Amino acid sequence: MSTVSSELVPFLEYTTWVRTTTPDEQRAGAIPLMVLHGGPGMAHDYLRNLEALADETGRTVIHYDQLGCGRSTHLPDAPKGFWSPQLFVDEFENLLKHLGHHRVHVLGQSWGGMLGAEIAVRRIPQVHSLAICNSPASMQLWVEGAAELRARLPMEVQDALDRHEADDTVTDPEYLHATEVFYSRHVCRLDPTPQDLADSEAQMEAEPTVYHTMNGPNEFHVIGTLRDWSVIDRLPQVTVPTLVVAGEFDEATPATWQPFLDLIPGATGHVFAGASHCTHLEQPEEFRAVVARFLETNDN
Repeated sequence: MSTVSSELVPFLEYTTWVRTTTPDEQRAGAIPLMVLHGGPGMAHDYLRNLEALADETGRTVIHYDQLGCGRSTHLPDAPKGFWSPQLFVDEFENLLKHLGHHRVHVLGQSWGGMLGAEIAVRRIPQVHSLAICNSPASMQLWVEGAAELRARLPMEVQDALDRHEADDTVTDPEYLHATEVFYSRHVCRLDPTPQDLADSEAQMEAEPTVYHTMNGPNEFHVIGTLRDWSVIDRLPQVTVPTLVVAGEFDEATPATWQPFLDLIPGATGHVFAGASHCTHLEQPEEFRAVVARFLETNDN
């Protein structure tokens, strides 16, 4: 069995909450794994089942809540310009310095994969490999993919989404119900919703500053500060081994993540049949097995 500990790490004038899962039997040469959650602003809870990799691969697994959400400092009054990819890269580097690991694997899911790419293009020396999970290489590609998926929804659902977005009534119950139709197909196909995902969603709904500022009201109506984000032109700068994974029915459609495979030297990919955006919750054993093979291959 592994040991779990948590701490608050100073960052700027704030604190980042960190959870470390340490296996009782550390495998020689096993490099720690740092997990980057999505959102932005979703907190780590929905990715907690990845802590099983500690015992399964004999390595330390580190989760943390990014600034502005979960158990880290909340800043509901921060100006929009405060929330930028560079802020979260700086937070990551601050954690690396505090934790003292000379080498780490990085796994990012959704926004976490976007952040992971931002970290990798900077060639931070401690980063030994990158797993990009269910993530786009640009928000333009994400929006285009979402539009394609929306066009396959029942017409009454499409009409409700279009009407309320045009009227800026995105908190209307009819609109929220329509978003759930999309979510049940392309975000998480499990019913009922896993508790860890429900916990992440609840904390984000209680304090949505980061998500609403950087993304927008939901996964497919992107009107936040990330709407013009892209890492595509910088991807050839990534020099670490890279794995790209997605689900067959993922809201991250193939066109959104293909640039990672095309432009990162040596990148490999894996698509999970029957899964959507929360692949790690829908097919946890299969997901961890794919990730474990990648990590162990790149531990040397």
